[in-house]
Amino acid sequence: MGSLLAGLSRLNRGLERVLHLVLLALLMGFIALIIYQIVSRNLPLLPRLYWTEEFSRFAFQWLIMLGTAIGVYHADHFVLEAFPRGSRPDTATRLFRDLACLAVGVIFIVYGKDFALSGLRRKATASKLPMIYVYSVFVVSGVFIVLFSLERLLHTALHGMKSMESALNTPNELDEVTHIDDARLDTIERGTSS
Repeated sequence: MGSLLAGLSRLNRGLERVLHLVLLALLMGFIALIIYQIVSRNLPLLPRLYWTEEFSRFAFQWLIMLGTAIGVYHADHFVLEAFPRGSRPDTATRLFRDLACLAVGVIFIVYGKDFALSGLRRKATASKLPMIYVYSVFVVSGVFIVLFSLERLLHTALHGMKSMESALNTPNELDEVTHIDDARLDTIERGTSS
Protein backbone atom coordinates (compact mmCIF):
# COMPACT_ATOMS: atom_id res chain seq x y z
CA MET A 1 0.00 0.00 0.00
CA GLY A 2 2.89 2.34 0.75
CA SER A 3 4.29 1.95 -2.76
CA LEU A 4 0.80 2.60 -4.19
CA LEU A 5 0.64 5.82 -2.20
CA ALA A 6 4.15 6.84 -3.30
CA GLY A 7 3.30 6.20 -6.96
CA LEU A 8 -0.02 8.03 -6.72
CA SER A 9 1.69 10.92 -4.97
CA ARG A 10 4.34 11.20 -7.72
CA LEU A 11 1.65 11.04 -10.40
CA ASN A 12 -0.48 13.68 -8.70
CA ARG A 13 2.46 16.03 -8.13
CA GLY A 14 3.31 15.81 -11.83
CA LEU A 15 -0.31 16.36 -12.82
CA GLU A 16 -0.50 19.32 -10.47
CA ARG A 17 2.53 20.95 -12.11
CA VAL A 18 0.98 20.43 -15.55
CA LEU A 19 -2.34 21.82 -14.28
CA HIS A 20 -0.61 24.93 -12.98
CA LEU A 21 0.89 25.57 -16.43
CA VAL A 22 -2.44 24.92 -18.16
CA LEU A 23 -4.24 27.23 -15.73
CA LEU A 24 -1.64 29.94 -16.28
CA ALA A 25 -2.04 29.64 -20.06
CA LEU A 26 -5.85 29.71 -19.76
CA LEU A 27 -5.71 32.78 -17.52
CA MET A 28 -3.36 34.62 -19.87
CA GLY A 29 -5.55 33.71 -22.85
CA PHE A 30 -8.68 34.78 -20.97
CA ILE A 31 -7.17 38.16 -20.09
CA ALA A 32 -5.85 38.71 -23.63
CA LEU A 33 -9.27 37.95 -25.15
CA ILE A 34 -11.08 40.27 -22.74
CA ILE A 35 -8.60 43.09 -23.39
CA TYR A 36 -9.00 42.60 -27.14
CA GLN A 37 -12.79 42.77 -26.80
CA ILE A 38 -12.57 46.05 -24.87
CA VAL A 39 -10.03 47.62 -27.21
CA SER A 40 -11.86 46.53 -30.38
CA ARG A 41 -15.06 48.18 -29.14
CA ASN A 42 -13.26 51.48 -28.73
CA LEU A 43 -10.91 51.43 -31.71
CA PRO A 44 -12.74 51.20 -35.03
CA LEU A 45 -9.59 50.12 -36.89
CA LEU A 46 -9.59 46.74 -35.09
CA PRO A 47 -12.05 44.16 -36.39
CA ARG A 48 -14.68 42.88 -33.99
CA LEU A 49 -14.12 39.19 -33.54
CA TYR A 50 -17.24 37.65 -32.07
CA TRP A 51 -15.58 34.34 -31.30
CA THR A 52 -13.40 36.05 -28.65
CA GLU A 53 -16.43 36.29 -26.33
CA GLU A 54 -17.07 32.55 -26.68
CA PHE A 55 -13.44 31.58 -26.20
CA SER A 56 -13.07 33.78 -23.12
CA ARG A 57 -16.16 32.13 -21.62
CA PHE A 58 -14.85 28.65 -22.47
CA ALA A 59 -11.44 29.47 -20.94
CA PHE A 60 -13.18 30.71 -17.80
CA GLN A 61 -15.15 27.45 -17.51
CA TRP A 62 -11.98 25.38 -17.81
CA LEU A 63 -10.24 27.66 -15.29
CA ILE A 64 -12.99 27.11 -12.74
CA MET A 65 -13.19 23.34 -13.10
CA LEU A 66 -9.44 22.66 -13.19
CA GLY A 67 -8.88 25.09 -10.34
CA THR A 68 -11.53 23.23 -8.36
CA ALA A 69 -9.57 19.99 -8.79
CA ILE A 70 -6.45 21.62 -7.33
CA GLY A 71 -8.63 23.04 -4.56
CA VAL A 72 -9.73 19.50 -3.73
CA TYR A 73 -6.11 18.32 -3.64
CA HIS A 74 -5.10 20.92 -1.06
CA ALA A 75 -8.45 21.30 0.75
CA ASP A 76 -8.68 24.92 -0.32
CA HIS A 77 -12.35 24.87 -1.30
CA PHE A 78 -14.27 22.39 0.77
CA VAL A 79 -13.51 23.04 4.41
CA LEU A 80 -15.98 22.89 7.29
CA GLU A 81 -14.63 24.04 10.63
CA ALA A 82 -17.60 23.64 12.96
CA PHE A 83 -15.99 21.57 15.68
CA PRO A 84 -12.89 22.00 17.86
CA ARG A 85 -9.73 21.00 16.00
CA GLY A 86 -8.73 17.41 16.65
CA SER A 87 -12.08 16.32 18.11
CA ARG A 88 -13.83 13.23 16.77
CA PRO A 89 -16.59 15.22 15.02
CA ASP A 90 -13.91 17.41 13.41
CA THR A 91 -12.00 14.37 12.15
CA ALA A 92 -15.26 12.81 10.90
CA THR A 93 -16.21 15.94 8.93
CA ARG A 94 -12.75 16.09 7.37
CA LEU A 95 -12.97 12.44 6.33
CA PHE A 96 -16.51 12.98 5.06
CA ARG A 97 -15.28 15.96 3.01
CA ASP A 98 -12.69 13.82 1.22
CA LEU A 99 -15.21 11.01 0.63
CA ALA A 100 -17.76 13.53 -0.72
CA CYS A 101 -15.15 15.00 -3.07
CA LEU A 102 -14.37 11.49 -4.34
CA ALA A 103 -18.09 10.90 -4.93
CA VAL A 104 -18.43 14.21 -6.81
CA GLY A 105 -15.44 13.30 -8.98
CA VAL A 106 -17.03 9.93 -9.84
CA ILE A 107 -20.34 11.67 -10.65
CA PHE A 108 -18.51 14.12 -12.93
CA ILE A 109 -16.89 11.23 -14.79
CA VAL A 110 -19.99 9.04 -15.10
CA TYR A 111 -22.51 11.71 -16.06
CA GLY A 112 -20.00 14.08 -17.65
CA LYS A 113 -19.12 11.47 -20.27
CA ASP A 114 -22.62 11.56 -21.75
CA PHE A 115 -22.73 15.34 -21.47
CA ALA A 116 -19.39 15.62 -23.30
CA LEU A 117 -20.56 13.28 -26.05
CA SER A 118 -23.66 15.44 -26.55
CA GLY A 119 -21.21 18.17 -27.56
CA LEU A 120 -20.42 16.24 -30.73
CA ARG A 121 -23.84 17.27 -32.05
CA ARG A 122 -23.51 20.94 -31.07
CA LYS A 123 -21.32 23.78 -32.28
CA ALA A 124 -20.55 27.15 -30.74
CA THR A 125 -22.48 29.95 -32.42
CA ALA A 126 -19.71 32.32 -33.49
CA SER A 127 -16.65 30.08 -33.71
CA LYS A 128 -18.35 26.85 -34.85
CA LEU A 129 -16.17 24.98 -32.36
CA PRO A 130 -17.59 21.53 -31.50
CA MET A 131 -18.93 21.83 -27.96
CA ILE A 132 -17.29 18.56 -26.90
CA TYR A 133 -14.17 20.63 -26.20
CA VAL A 134 -16.13 22.66 -23.68
CA TYR A 135 -18.40 19.95 -22.26
CA SER A 136 -15.53 17.53 -21.63
CA VAL A 137 -14.30 19.78 -18.81
CA PHE A 138 -16.48 17.85 -16.35
CA VAL A 139 -14.89 14.50 -17.23
CA VAL A 140 -11.37 15.92 -17.11
CA SER A 141 -12.01 17.68 -13.81
CA GLY A 142 -13.65 14.54 -12.43
CA VAL A 143 -10.57 12.43 -13.23
CA PHE A 144 -8.31 14.91 -11.40
CA ILE A 145 -10.69 15.13 -8.43
CA VAL A 146 -10.82 11.32 -8.15
CA LEU A 147 -7.03 10.97 -8.31
CA PHE A 148 -6.45 13.76 -5.79
CA SER A 149 -9.16 12.49 -3.42
CA LEU A 150 -7.80 8.94 -3.59
CA GLU A 151 -4.37 10.15 -2.56
CA ARG A 152 -5.86 12.08 0.37
CA LEU A 153 -7.91 9.07 1.51
CA LEU A 154 -5.08 6.56 1.05
CA HIS A 155 -2.66 8.80 2.93
CA THR A 156 -5.23 9.14 5.74
CA ALA A 157 -5.75 5.36 5.88
CA LEU A 158 -2.00 4.66 6.07
CA HIS A 159 -0.67 7.56 8.14
CA GLY A 160 -3.64 9.27 9.76
CA MET A 161 -5.54 12.49 9.14
CA LYS A 162 -2.98 14.79 10.76
CA SER A 163 -0.11 13.46 8.63
CA MET A 164 -2.18 13.72 5.44
CA GLU A 165 -3.23 17.29 6.17
CA SER A 166 0.30 18.42 6.99
CA ALA A 167 1.54 16.83 3.75
CA LEU A 168 -1.24 17.96 1.40
CA ASN A 169 -3.28 20.84 2.78
CA THR A 170 -2.39 24.43 2.04
CA PRO A 171 -1.36 25.90 5.38
CA ASN A 172 -3.58 28.68 6.64
CA GLU A 173 -2.89 31.41 9.16
CA LEU A 174 -5.13 29.83 11.81
CA ASP A 175 -3.17 26.57 11.66
CA GLU A 176 0.13 28.45 12.00
CA VAL A 177 -1.14 30.47 14.97
CA THR A 178 -2.49 27.29 16.61
CA HIS A 179 0.85 25.54 15.98
CA ILE A 180 2.79 28.45 17.54
CA ASP A 181 0.41 28.55 20.52
CA ASP A 182 0.78 24.77 21.00
CA ALA A 183 4.58 25.12 20.91
CA ARG A 184 4.47 27.93 23.49
CA LEU A 185 2.15 25.88 25.70
CA ASP A 186 4.53 22.92 25.50
CA THR A 187 7.45 25.17 26.47
CA ILE A 188 5.51 26.63 29.41
CA GLU A 189 4.44 23.16 30.57
CA ARG A 190 8.01 21.85 30.39
CA GLY A 191 9.26 24.90 32.30
CA THR A 192 6.66 24.43 35.06
CA SER A 193 7.26 20.70 35.44
CA SER A 194 11.03 21.06 35.92
